[in-house]
Amino acid sequence: MMEKILLSSPHMSGNELKYINEAFSTNWIAPLGPNVDQFEKSLAAYAGVKGASVTSSGTAAIHLALDILNVTKGDLVFCSTFTFVASAEPIDYLGADVTFIDSEPDTWNMSPKALERALVDAKKENRLPKAIIVVNLYGQSAKMDELLAVSNEYGVPIVEDAAESLGSEFKGRKSGTLGKIGIYSFNGNKIITTSGGGALVCDDEAILERSRFLATQARDHAKHYQHSVIGYNYRMSNILAGIGRAQLEVLDDRVSKRREIFERYVNELSALEGLTFMPELEGTLSNRWLTTLTMDFKKFNMTPLELINKMEEANIETRHLWKPLHLQPVYKNVRFYKHNEATEAVCDQLFATGICLPSGSNMTWQEQERVIDTLKKAFSEKKANVSVPVL
Repeated sequence: MMEKILLSSPHMSGNELKYINEAFSTNWIAPLGPNVDQFEKSLAAYAGVKGASVTSSGTAAIHLALDILNVTKGDLVFCSTFTFVASAEPIDYLGADVTFIDSEPDTWNMSPKALERALVDAKKENRLPKAIIVVNLYGQSAKMDELLAVSNEYGVPIVEDAAESLGSEFKGRKSGTLGKIGIYSFNGNKIITTSGGGALVCDDEAILERSRFLATQARDHAKHYQHSVIGYNYRMSNILAGIGRAQLEVLDDRVSKRREIFERYVNELSALEGLTFMPELEGTLSNRWLTTLTMDFKKFNMTPLELINKMEEANIETRHLWKPLHLQPVYKNVRFYKHNEATEAVCDQLFATGICLPSGSNMTWQEQERVIDTLKKAFSEKKANVSVPVL
């Protein structure tokens, strides 16, 4: 069996040990220190915002953002449904209720049309949400200008979940910097990693200060340990921040490499009728964190699951697109707004027809060629013109 090709594995720059060794040599083995300070400054400078607060995870950063926006028990938060569950779980941590919003076909991200209908209903019911969590999926920014126009009309702040889109751009601005608060993730499979970690970014110094305060157990300014509000243990360690400093130095290179990988897939596979790659909205630049596509069942006589199993037989990791949160058992009774009320939900269609391909920036051309050849072989073994199966 040939060596396994992973979907998106960590890719070290070679400079990480320099900052890790600095932490050890100065005995800064703590959730604070010079690496944390410098990583926050460098990240803020890269994103073009006033500041960053690095955390133990992207989920923690979302939790902090919602807490800072005064989301409490019984409040309402709107959230993209086509995303990983971590986008929504912090809403439950705070005892609030969630309403899920469908995707639209141009970006696969939150539908401005569905959001507007949801806000109209919420206003009629005298229960506007405290926040809207907009996810930039697989590196592609949502239609932020339209979403901001709708949310601003109703005075509801947007938390921009850019966990998958660090390094992407929307009309000249870095992804994660268009909402009231932006969120990044540095999980092991992201475009850069700190092993585990995240960040909250924004232009509001009061929000940044509050984030750091809450993330360090909400310790009051006193000689003794005093606490007036409930806090969390969410700050990033000085060691992991050292990894982040080195990773951030090569972020633009990682974006370029993943875009090259995407283009190679497109060039090699676009001749196969029935495959459609994730679009890139005009005026945006996707980091192409993962190369994703949808497939026409009728053309290939194959479901995504069958293809995933075929690839697994060749020791190649592929994966379904995210299962929408409104379809998850834990959220089975949650309210959901479709992009078009008269048709099937966009995100349901994407989940039923889509897959993710190996896209790591450390993947060699030979490995990608193996993925492409295996895909072509799997497709060629199937006959066309069969009815669409039901999931």
